[in-house]
Amino acid sequence: MSGTETPTVLVVEDEADLVEMYELWLAGEYDIRTALDGQTGLEALDAEVDVVILDRRMPGLSGDEVLKHIDAEGFDCRVAMVTAVEPDFDILEMGFDAYLPKPVGQEQLRTTVERLLERAAYDNRLQEYYALVEKQATLEATKRRVELANSEEYDRLTERIDHLQTEFGRIDSDEEFIATIQQIESHDRG
Repeated sequence: MSGTETPTVLVVEDEADLVEMYELWLAGEYDIRTALDGQTGLEALDAEVDVVILDRRMPGLSGDEVLKHIDAEGFDCRVAMVTAVEPDFDILEMGFDAYLPKPVGQEQLRTTVERLLERAAYDNRLQEYYALVEKQATLEATKRRVELANSEEYDRLTERIDHLQTEFGRIDSDEEFIATIQQIESHDRG
């Protein structure tokens, strides 16, 4: 997506009223495509799609399966899972960028899409870092500390986050983090 193109958002959700609502919330700023099932969502997906809003549980082809296809085919888009499914450690193996529990409010959805579009410009390692931190925050918000402490998957997650933080260098404050991101962005543009 260039700076002059309107970003494209694909909404894949089996509840027609939610599709309509998400479309109304996002239509003013984005080109919106919609699909009421996973298969139709895959058919609507192409290189022009910047963000996918994806329901995790749908009849037929599930959101999990759609996500696997997106990853396998190497589509360069960000994915927000919007779902009533409580997250578990299985999310660590999934290639989404944000996990939003239903019901989702207008501001939360719009902010998530904006944030994912901003991430699209970042380096692959930084994208990985954001996705891992999002998963860590999701698990920490829904799991007890003892479950986290006893999880090898969670240990690997935190080790990978620590490794990436070391790669980025010591970033001691939000201001330094923002400055680092801006430096990466300006380097990518220049």
